[in-house]
Amino acid sequence: MDFPIWIYFVVAGIVICAFMVVKTAREEHEQEQEWIEKEGEVFIERMHKEKELRSGEAEKAHEA
Repeated sequence: MDFPIWIYFVVAGIVICAFMVVKTAREEHEQEQEWIEKEGEVFIERMHKEKELRSGEAEKAHEA
């Protein structure tokens, strides 16, 4: 079975396109994970500051 040359180009294009989709999806997933970790660290830091602030207020209330 002999196919025209354009069929091979179409198949090669589909394969390359599929490869690029998978590669891009992995890169985006990694970027999203980095962003989630960064935002999580900011949130935890904010929670620690709030805890310190509240514990400071609680100590002042006990002293009064």
